[in-house]
Amino acid sequence: MSMNLVTLLYLIASVCFIQALKGLSHPTTSIRGNVFGMTGMTIAVVTTAALIAKLAGSPMGLSWVLVGLLVGGSAGAIMAQRVEMTKMPELVAFMHSMIGLAAVFIAVAAVAEPGALLHGLAKGDPIPTGNRLELFLGAAIGAITFSGSVIAFGKLSGKSKFRLFQGAPVQFGGQHLLNLVLGLATVGLGLAFMATESWSAFFAMLALAFVLGVLIIIPIGGADMPVVVSMLNSYSGWAAAGIGFSLNNAMLIIAGSLVGSSGAILSYIMCKAMNRSFINVILGGFGGDTATAAAGDQVQRSVKSGSADDAAFILGNAETVVIVPGYGLAVARAQHAVKELAEKLTEKGITVKYAIHPVAGRMPGHMNVLLAEAEVPYDQVFEMEDINGEFGQTDVAIILGANDVVNPAALQKGSPIYGMPILEAYKAKTIIVNKRSMAAGYAGLDNELFYMDKTMMVFGDAKKVVEEMVKAVE
Repeated sequence: MSMNLVTLLYLIASVCFIQALKGLSHPTTSIRGNVFGMTGMTIAVVTTAALIAKLAGSPMGLSWVLVGLLVGGSAGAIMAQRVEMTKMPELVAFMHSMIGLAAVFIAVAAVAEPGALLHGLAKGDPIPTGNRLELFLGAAIGAITFSGSVIAFGKLSGKSKFRLFQGAPVQFGGQHLLNLVLGLATVGLGLAFMATESWSAFFAMLALAFVLGVLIIIPIGGADMPVVVSMLNSYSGWAAAGIGFSLNNAMLIIAGSLVGSSGAILSYIMCKAMNRSFINVILGGFGGDTATAAAGDQVQRSVKSGSADDAAFILGNAETVVIVPGYGLAVARAQHAVKELAEKLTEKGITVKYAIHPVAGRMPGHMNVLLAEAEVPYDQVFEMEDINGEFGQTDVAIILGANDVVNPAALQKGSPIYGMPILEAYKAKTIIVNKRSMAAGYAGLDNELFYMDKTMMVFGDAKKVVEEMVKAVE
Protein backbone atom coordinates (compact mmCIF):
# COMPACT_ATOMS: atom_id res chain seq x y z
CA MET A 1 0.00 0.00 0.00
CA SER A 2 1.52 3.32 -1.09
CA MET A 3 1.67 6.32 1.26
CA ASN A 4 -0.41 8.31 -1.24
CA LEU A 5 -3.22 5.76 -0.90
CA VAL A 6 -2.86 5.75 2.89
CA THR A 7 -3.15 9.54 2.95
CA LEU A 8 -6.21 9.45 0.70
CA LEU A 9 -7.95 6.83 2.85
CA TYR A 10 -7.16 8.78 6.02
CA LEU A 11 -8.65 11.87 4.39
CA ILE A 12 -11.85 9.97 3.54
CA ALA A 13 -12.03 8.67 7.11
CA SER A 14 -11.59 12.22 8.44
CA VAL A 15 -14.44 13.48 6.28
CA CYS A 16 -16.60 10.65 7.66
CA PHE A 17 -15.76 11.71 11.23
CA ILE A 18 -16.70 15.31 10.50
CA GLN A 19 -19.98 14.17 8.97
CA ALA A 20 -20.55 11.98 12.03
CA LEU A 21 -20.26 14.97 14.35
CA LYS A 22 -22.60 16.94 12.13
CA GLY A 23 -25.13 14.10 12.08
CA LEU A 24 -25.02 13.60 15.84
CA SER A 25 -25.95 17.24 16.42
CA HIS A 26 -29.66 16.44 15.99
CA PRO A 27 -31.80 13.37 16.85
CA THR A 28 -33.28 13.14 13.34
CA THR A 29 -29.83 12.71 11.77
CA SER A 30 -28.14 10.79 14.59
CA ILE A 31 -28.45 7.38 12.90
CA ARG A 32 -26.77 8.73 9.78
CA GLY A 33 -24.09 10.30 11.99
CA ASN A 34 -23.39 6.95 13.65
CA VAL A 35 -23.11 5.25 10.26
CA PHE A 36 -20.57 7.86 9.13
CA GLY A 37 -18.61 7.42 12.35
CA MET A 38 -18.48 3.63 12.06
CA THR A 39 -17.53 3.85 8.39
CA GLY A 40 -14.73 6.31 9.11
CA MET A 41 -13.33 4.21 11.94
CA THR A 42 -13.46 1.04 9.84
CA ILE A 43 -11.50 2.75 7.06
CA ALA A 44 -8.98 4.13 9.56
CA VAL A 45 -8.43 0.79 11.33
CA VAL A 46 -8.12 -1.27 8.13
CA THR A 47 -5.75 1.28 6.57
CA THR A 48 -3.57 1.37 9.68
CA ALA A 49 -3.47 -2.42 9.87
CA ALA A 50 -2.42 -2.59 6.20
CA LEU A 51 0.26 0.04 6.83
CA ILE A 52 1.60 -1.90 9.81
CA ALA A 53 1.73 -5.06 7.71
CA LYS A 54 3.81 -3.23 5.14
CA LEU A 55 6.21 -1.70 7.67
CA ALA A 56 6.53 -4.76 9.92
CA GLY A 57 8.13 -6.88 7.25
CA SER A 58 6.95 -10.08 8.92
CA PRO A 59 3.57 -11.75 9.56
CA MET A 60 4.23 -11.79 13.33
CA GLY A 61 3.91 -8.00 13.66
CA LEU A 62 0.53 -7.95 11.94
CA SER A 63 -0.68 -11.00 13.87
CA TRP A 64 -0.30 -9.16 17.18
CA VAL A 65 -2.30 -6.25 15.76
CA LEU A 66 -5.07 -8.60 14.62
CA VAL A 67 -5.15 -10.25 18.06
CA GLY A 68 -5.51 -6.83 19.65
CA LEU A 69 -8.31 -5.89 17.26
CA LEU A 70 -10.12 -9.16 17.92
CA VAL A 71 -9.85 -8.87 21.72
CA GLY A 72 -10.72 -5.16 21.85
CA GLY A 73 -13.50 -5.39 19.27
CA SER A 74 -15.09 -8.39 20.97
CA ALA A 75 -14.94 -6.76 24.41
CA GLY A 76 -16.46 -3.54 23.04
CA ALA A 77 -19.26 -5.39 21.24
CA ILE A 78 -20.15 -7.44 24.33
CA MET A 79 -20.19 -4.38 26.61
CA ALA A 80 -22.28 -2.35 24.17
CA GLN A 81 -24.79 -5.16 23.85
CA ARG A 82 -25.13 -5.76 27.58
CA VAL A 83 -24.99 -2.22 28.96
CA GLU A 84 -28.21 -0.82 30.38
CA MET A 85 -29.24 2.68 29.38
CA THR A 86 -28.84 3.84 32.98
CA LYS A 87 -25.25 2.56 32.96
CA MET A 88 -24.26 4.35 29.75
CA PRO A 89 -22.44 7.19 31.60
CA GLU A 90 -20.23 4.66 33.39
CA LEU A 91 -19.45 2.98 30.07
CA VAL A 92 -18.49 6.33 28.55
CA ALA A 93 -16.19 7.06 31.52
CA PHE A 94 -14.63 3.60 31.10
CA MET A 95 -14.00 4.22 27.40
CA HIS A 96 -12.34 7.55 28.19
CA SER A 97 -10.05 5.82 30.68
CA MET A 98 -9.02 3.28 28.05
CA ILE A 99 -8.13 6.02 25.54
CA GLY A 100 -6.00 7.74 28.16
CA LEU A 101 -4.24 4.52 29.12
CA ALA A 102 -3.60 3.70 25.47
CA ALA A 103 -1.92 7.10 25.03
CA VAL A 104 0.30 6.37 28.05
CA PHE A 105 1.30 2.92 26.77
CA ILE A 106 2.15 4.26 23.30
CA ALA A 107 4.25 7.04 24.81
CA VAL A 108 6.14 4.59 27.03
CA ALA A 109 6.75 2.31 24.02
CA ALA A 110 7.98 5.25 21.93
CA VAL A 111 10.41 6.33 24.66
CA ALA A 112 11.67 2.75 25.04
CA GLU A 113 11.97 2.04 21.29
CA PRO A 114 12.02 5.36 19.43
CA GLY A 115 13.58 3.80 16.35
CA ALA A 116 10.62 1.46 15.93
CA LEU A 117 7.81 3.95 16.48
CA LEU A 118 9.00 7.46 15.66
CA HIS A 119 9.15 8.51 12.02
CA GLY A 120 12.61 8.87 10.48
CA LEU A 121 14.57 7.47 13.43
CA ALA A 122 16.92 4.51 13.34
CA LYS A 123 17.66 2.28 16.30
CA GLY A 124 19.83 4.10 18.81
CA ASP A 125 19.05 7.61 17.51
CA PRO A 126 18.09 10.18 20.17
CA ILE A 127 14.50 11.36 20.27
CA PRO A 128 14.20 14.85 18.72
CA THR A 129 13.18 17.63 21.09
CA GLY A 130 9.87 18.18 19.31
CA ASN A 131 8.92 14.51 19.65
CA ARG A 132 9.83 14.57 23.34
CA LEU A 133 7.46 17.50 23.87
CA GLU A 134 4.67 15.63 22.04
CA LEU A 135 5.30 12.45 24.05
CA PHE A 136 5.33 14.40 27.31
CA LEU A 137 2.03 16.15 26.56
CA GLY A 138 0.30 13.04 25.20
CA ALA A 139 1.43 10.87 28.11
CA ALA A 140 0.59 13.45 30.80
CA ILE A 141 -2.88 14.21 29.44
CA GLY A 142 -3.49 10.49 28.92
CA ALA A 143 -2.51 9.68 32.52
CA ILE A 144 -4.77 12.43 33.89
CA THR A 145 -7.60 11.20 31.67
CA PHE A 146 -7.18 7.61 32.82
CA SER A 147 -7.11 8.14 36.58
CA GLY A 148 -9.72 10.91 36.43
CA SER A 149 -12.05 8.69 34.40
CA VAL A 150 -11.63 5.84 36.88
CA ILE A 151 -12.78 8.16 39.69
CA ALA A 152 -15.65 9.43 37.53
CA PHE A 153 -16.67 5.83 36.82
CA GLY A 154 -16.80 5.08 40.54
CA LYS A 155 -18.80 8.22 41.33
CA LEU A 156 -21.28 7.51 38.55
CA SER A 157 -21.69 3.88 39.60
CA GLY A 158 -22.27 4.77 43.24
CA LYS A 159 -21.92 1.14 44.33
CA SER A 160 -18.50 1.22 45.95
CA LYS A 161 -17.96 1.95 49.64
CA PHE A 162 -14.52 3.35 48.82
CA ARG A 163 -14.64 7.03 49.81
CA LEU A 164 -13.12 8.37 46.57
CA PHE A 165 -15.80 6.58 44.51
CA GLN A 166 -18.75 8.07 46.38
CA GLY A 167 -20.85 10.87 44.92
CA ALA A 168 -20.12 13.34 47.72
CA PRO A 169 -17.12 15.64 47.12
CA VAL A 170 -13.81 14.79 48.83
CA GLN A 171 -12.23 17.98 50.13
CA PHE A 172 -9.37 18.85 52.45
CA GLY A 173 -7.40 21.90 53.43
CA GLY A 174 -4.92 23.19 50.86
CA GLN A 175 -6.40 21.01 48.14
CA HIS A 176 -6.16 23.58 45.36
CA LEU A 177 -2.63 24.55 46.37
CA LEU A 178 -1.60 20.89 46.27
CA ASN A 179 -3.14 20.53 42.79
CA LEU A 180 -1.22 23.61 41.65
CA VAL A 181 2.08 22.31 43.06
CA LEU A 182 1.59 18.87 41.49
CA GLY A 183 0.60 20.46 38.17
CA LEU A 184 3.71 22.64 38.10
CA ALA A 185 5.87 19.68 39.13
CA THR A 186 4.36 17.58 36.32
CA VAL A 187 5.13 20.30 33.78
CA GLY A 188 8.63 20.75 35.21
CA LEU A 189 9.44 17.05 34.97
CA GLY A 190 8.03 16.96 31.45
CA LEU A 191 10.27 19.83 30.43
CA ALA A 192 13.20 18.06 32.09
CA PHE A 193 12.46 14.98 30.00
CA MET A 194 12.22 17.15 26.91
CA ALA A 195 15.62 18.70 27.65
CA THR A 196 17.53 15.61 28.78
CA GLU A 197 15.57 12.55 27.56
CA SER A 198 15.73 11.26 31.15
CA TRP A 199 13.69 8.12 31.81
CA SER A 200 13.48 9.05 35.50
CA ALA A 201 11.94 12.43 34.72
CA PHE A 202 9.50 10.83 32.28
CA PHE A 203 8.20 8.21 34.71
CA ALA A 204 8.10 10.64 37.63
CA MET A 205 6.04 12.95 35.41
CA LEU A 206 3.68 10.06 34.61
CA ALA A 207 3.27 9.15 38.29
CA LEU A 208 2.37 12.73 39.22
CA ALA A 209 -0.06 12.96 36.29
CA PHE A 210 -1.88 9.83 37.50
CA VAL A 211 -2.17 11.33 41.00
CA LEU A 212 -3.28 14.69 39.60
CA GLY A 213 -6.07 13.01 37.63
CA VAL A 214 -7.48 11.63 40.88
CA LEU A 215 -7.14 14.91 42.78
CA ILE A 216 -8.90 17.08 40.20
CA ILE A 217 -11.97 14.79 40.10
CA ILE A 218 -12.51 13.83 43.75
CA PRO A 219 -13.66 17.35 44.83
CA ILE A 220 -16.39 17.27 42.19
CA GLY A 221 -19.88 16.48 43.45
CA GLY A 222 -22.28 14.10 41.76
CA ALA A 223 -24.42 16.93 40.38
CA ASP A 224 -21.53 18.06 38.20
CA MET A 225 -20.85 14.64 36.67
CA PRO A 226 -22.35 15.53 33.24
CA VAL A 227 -19.74 18.28 32.92
CA VAL A 228 -16.99 15.90 34.03
CA VAL A 229 -17.98 13.36 31.36
CA SER A 230 -17.70 15.93 28.57
CA MET A 231 -14.48 17.35 30.03
CA LEU A 232 -12.78 13.94 30.15
CA ASN A 233 -14.02 13.32 26.63
CA SER A 234 -12.08 16.40 25.56
CA TYR A 235 -8.96 15.31 27.49
CA SER A 236 -8.97 11.90 25.82
CA GLY A 237 -9.05 13.55 22.40
CA TRP A 238 -6.11 15.82 23.12
CA ALA A 239 -4.12 12.87 24.51
CA ALA A 240 -4.71 10.96 21.27
CA ALA A 241 -3.76 13.99 19.17
CA GLY A 242 -0.52 14.48 21.10
CA ILE A 243 0.49 10.87 20.49
CA GLY A 244 -0.55 11.24 16.84
CA PHE A 245 2.02 14.00 16.36
CA SER A 246 4.71 11.78 17.89
CA LEU A 247 3.86 8.87 15.59
CA ASN A 248 3.40 11.16 12.58
CA ASN A 249 -0.05 9.63 12.12
CA ALA A 250 -2.37 12.13 10.45
CA MET A 251 -5.47 10.07 11.20
CA LEU A 252 -4.77 10.04 14.94
CA ILE A 253 -4.08 13.77 14.92
CA ILE A 254 -7.32 14.59 13.10
CA ALA A 255 -9.53 12.21 15.08
CA GLY A 256 -8.01 13.31 18.39
CA SER A 257 -8.40 16.98 17.52
CA LEU A 258 -12.05 16.47 16.55
CA VAL A 259 -12.79 14.67 19.81
CA GLY A 260 -10.81 17.19 21.86
CA SER A 261 -12.39 20.29 20.30
CA SER A 262 -15.94 18.91 20.25
CA GLY A 263 -15.56 17.77 23.87
CA ALA A 264 -14.34 21.24 24.87
CA ILE A 265 -17.31 22.87 23.13
CA LEU A 266 -19.69 20.44 24.82
CA SER A 267 -18.04 21.17 28.19
CA TYR A 268 -18.64 24.88 27.61
CA ILE A 269 -22.30 24.22 26.80
CA MET A 270 -22.66 22.07 29.91
CA CYS A 271 -20.98 24.72 32.08
CA LYS A 272 -23.39 27.32 30.77
CA ALA A 273 -26.31 25.00 31.49
CA MET A 274 -25.11 24.50 35.08
CA ASN A 275 -23.79 28.02 35.73
CA ARG A 276 -20.23 26.80 36.18
CA SER A 277 -16.99 28.53 35.24
CA PHE A 278 -15.36 26.92 32.23
CA ILE A 279 -11.88 27.80 33.51
CA ASN A 280 -12.63 26.15 36.85
CA VAL A 281 -13.82 23.03 35.04
CA ILE A 282 -10.59 22.78 33.05
CA LEU A 283 -8.57 23.17 36.24
CA GLY A 284 -10.73 20.70 38.15
CA GLY A 285 -11.60 23.26 40.78
CA PHE A 286 -15.38 23.21 40.56
CA GLY A 287 -18.25 21.41 42.28
CA GLY A 288 -17.83 20.22 45.80
CA ASP A 289 -19.68 23.03 47.54
CA THR A 290 -23.11 21.74 46.64
CA ALA A 291 -23.44 18.69 48.82
CA THR A 292 -21.37 20.23 51.61
CA ALA A 293 -23.60 23.28 51.83
CA ALA A 294 -26.73 21.18 51.78
CA ALA A 295 -25.71 18.55 54.28
CA GLY A 296 -27.72 18.58 57.45
CA ASP A 297 -30.00 21.41 56.32
CA GLN A 298 -33.01 19.32 55.37
CA VAL A 299 -36.02 19.35 57.67
CA GLN A 300 -38.92 16.92 57.52
CA ARG A 301 -41.84 18.75 55.89
CA SER A 302 -45.28 17.68 54.73
CA VAL A 303 -46.26 17.40 51.08
CA LYS A 304 -49.53 16.83 49.23
CA SER A 305 -49.53 13.32 47.82
CA GLY A 306 -51.91 11.43 45.57
CA SER A 307 -52.32 8.21 43.63
CA ALA A 308 -51.77 7.33 39.99
CA ASP A 309 -55.55 7.52 39.51
CA ASP A 310 -55.58 11.06 40.89
CA ALA A 311 -52.78 12.03 38.51
CA ALA A 312 -54.58 10.41 35.55
CA PHE A 313 -57.75 12.39 36.35
CA ILE A 314 -55.81 15.67 36.38
CA LEU A 315 -54.00 14.81 33.14
CA GLY A 316 -57.21 13.73 31.42
CA ASN A 317 -58.84 17.09 32.10
CA ALA A 318 -55.92 19.21 30.91
CA GLU A 319 -55.48 20.88 27.52
CA THR A 320 -51.69 21.09 27.59
CA VAL A 321 -49.24 18.73 29.32
CA VAL A 322 -45.45 18.98 29.50
CA ILE A 323 -43.52 15.84 30.52
CA VAL A 324 -40.14 16.37 32.23
CA PRO A 325 -38.10 13.13 32.21
CA GLY A 326 -35.24 12.57 34.65
CA TYR A 327 -32.85 9.94 35.91
CA GLY A 328 -35.64 8.18 37.87
CA LEU A 329 -37.39 7.48 34.57
CA ALA A 330 -34.18 5.97 33.20
CA VAL A 331 -33.68 3.75 36.26
CA ALA A 332 -37.25 2.46 36.01
CA ARG A 333 -37.01 2.03 32.22
CA ALA A 334 -40.33 3.80 31.95
CA GLN A 335 -39.80 5.51 28.60
CA HIS A 336 -42.10 3.14 26.69
CA ALA A 337 -44.87 3.53 29.27
CA VAL A 338 -44.47 7.31 29.10
CA LYS A 339 -44.85 7.23 25.32
CA GLU A 340 -48.03 5.16 25.70
CA LEU A 341 -49.39 7.68 28.21
CA ALA A 342 -48.60 10.56 25.84
CA GLU A 343 -50.35 8.76 22.97
CA LYS A 344 -53.50 8.24 25.07
CA LEU A 345 -53.54 11.90 26.06
CA THR A 346 -52.98 12.98 22.46
CA GLU A 347 -55.92 10.83 21.34
CA LYS A 348 -58.07 12.83 23.76
CA GLY A 349 -57.04 16.06 22.01
CA ILE A 350 -54.49 17.06 24.67
CA THR A 351 -51.27 18.72 23.50
CA VAL A 352 -48.28 16.82 24.92
CA LYS A 353 -44.66 17.96 24.83
CA TYR A 354 -41.43 16.76 26.43
CA ALA A 355 -39.02 19.19 28.12
CA ILE A 356 -35.33 18.21 28.16
CA HIS A 357 -32.70 19.85 30.35
CA PRO A 358 -29.14 19.73 28.90
CA VAL A 359 -27.78 17.87 31.94
CA ALA A 360 -30.79 15.72 32.88
CA GLY A 361 -29.65 12.22 33.77
CA ARG A 362 -25.98 11.38 34.17
CA MET A 363 -24.52 12.63 30.90
CA PRO A 364 -25.35 15.06 28.08
CA GLY A 365 -28.18 13.77 25.88
CA HIS A 366 -29.14 10.97 28.28
CA MET A 367 -32.86 11.77 28.18
CA ASN A 368 -32.87 12.32 24.41
CA VAL A 369 -31.46 8.83 23.90
CA LEU A 370 -34.06 7.31 26.22
CA LEU A 371 -36.95 8.95 24.38
CA ALA A 372 -35.47 8.04 20.99
CA GLU A 373 -35.27 4.41 22.14
CA ALA A 374 -39.04 4.53 22.79
CA GLU A 375 -39.53 6.16 19.34
CA VAL A 376 -41.04 9.33 20.78
CA PRO A 377 -41.69 11.72 17.85
CA TYR A 378 -38.89 14.26 17.60
CA ASP A 379 -41.32 17.12 17.07
CA GLN A 380 -42.66 16.56 20.61
CA VAL A 381 -39.22 16.90 22.24
CA PHE A 382 -38.05 20.40 23.17
CA GLU A 383 -34.82 21.70 24.69
CA MET A 384 -34.90 23.91 27.78
CA GLU A 385 -34.54 27.26 26.01
CA ASP A 386 -37.38 26.38 23.62
CA ILE A 387 -39.90 25.12 26.19
CA ASN A 388 -39.35 27.37 29.23
CA GLY A 389 -41.50 30.15 27.80
CA GLU A 390 -44.49 27.78 27.61
CA PHE A 391 -44.64 26.56 31.22
CA GLY A 392 -46.65 29.59 32.30
CA GLN A 393 -49.48 28.56 29.94
CA THR A 394 -49.19 24.83 30.64
CA ASP A 395 -52.05 23.15 32.49
CA VAL A 396 -50.03 20.26 33.89
CA ALA A 397 -46.30 19.65 34.19
CA ILE A 398 -45.54 16.03 35.07
CA ILE A 399 -42.03 15.47 36.41
CA LEU A 400 -40.79 11.89 36.23
CA GLY A 401 -37.70 11.25 38.33
CA ALA A 402 -36.16 14.69 37.76
CA ASN A 403 -35.02 16.79 40.69
CA ASP A 404 -32.15 19.27 40.43
CA VAL A 405 -33.05 20.42 36.91
CA VAL A 406 -36.44 21.72 38.12
CA ASN A 407 -35.32 23.01 41.53
CA PRO A 408 -36.35 26.67 42.08
CA ALA A 409 -33.43 26.96 44.53
CA ALA A 410 -31.41 27.94 41.46
CA LEU A 411 -33.24 31.29 41.58
CA GLN A 412 -32.27 32.03 45.20
CA LYS A 413 -29.10 33.93 45.99
CA GLY A 414 -26.90 31.99 48.36
CA SER A 415 -28.07 28.61 47.09
CA PRO A 416 -25.24 26.28 46.02
CA ILE A 417 -26.90 26.03 42.59
CA TYR A 418 -27.81 29.72 42.30
CA GLY A 419 -27.78 30.83 38.66
CA MET A 420 -28.06 27.32 37.21
CA PRO A 421 -30.63 27.43 34.38
CA ILE A 422 -33.57 25.14 35.18
CA LEU A 423 -36.74 23.95 33.51
CA GLU A 424 -39.36 26.38 34.84
CA ALA A 425 -41.92 23.70 35.69
CA TYR A 426 -42.84 25.64 38.83
CA LYS A 427 -44.74 28.08 36.58
CA ALA A 428 -47.24 25.44 35.41
CA LYS A 429 -50.82 25.65 36.74
CA THR A 430 -50.60 22.14 38.22
CA ILE A 431 -47.51 20.06 38.91
CA ILE A 432 -47.36 16.28 39.30
CA VAL A 433 -44.08 14.85 40.60
CA ASN A 434 -43.24 11.16 40.55
CA LYS A 435 -40.39 10.01 42.81
CA ARG A 436 -39.60 6.91 44.79
CA SER A 437 -39.13 8.98 47.95
CA MET A 438 -38.40 12.48 49.19
CA ALA A 439 -34.65 11.88 48.92
CA ALA A 440 -32.66 14.83 47.64
CA GLY A 441 -31.30 14.86 44.09
CA TYR A 442 -27.70 14.43 43.06
CA ALA A 443 -26.89 17.98 44.21
CA GLY A 444 -28.03 17.05 47.73
CA LEU A 445 -30.54 19.91 47.95
CA ASP A 446 -34.15 19.94 49.07
CA ASN A 447 -36.58 21.00 46.34
CA GLU A 448 -39.13 23.70 47.14
CA LEU A 449 -41.15 22.65 44.10
CA PHE A 450 -42.32 19.56 45.99
CA TYR A 451 -43.90 21.66 48.74
CA MET A 452 -45.87 24.08 46.57
CA ASP A 453 -49.66 24.13 47.00
CA LYS A 454 -50.21 23.25 43.34
CA THR A 455 -47.85 20.25 43.46
CA MET A 456 -49.03 16.67 43.96
CA MET A 457 -46.45 13.98 44.76
CA VAL A 458 -47.05 10.45 43.43
CA PHE A 459 -44.58 8.09 45.07
CA GLY A 460 -43.44 4.84 43.51
CA ASP A 461 -41.47 3.26 40.68
CA ALA A 462 -41.87 5.44 37.58
CA LYS A 463 -42.74 2.57 35.25
CA LYS A 464 -45.38 1.11 37.56
CA VAL A 465 -46.90 4.51 38.31
CA VAL A 466 -47.06 5.56 34.66
CA GLU A 467 -48.56 2.21 33.64
CA GLU A 468 -51.28 2.73 36.24
CA MET A 469 -51.89 6.22 34.84
CA VAL A 470 -52.26 4.75 31.35
CA LYS A 471 -54.95 2.35 32.58
CA ALA A 472 -56.76 5.11 34.47
CA VAL A 473 -56.83 7.67 31.66
CA GLU A 474 -60.32 7.49 30.20
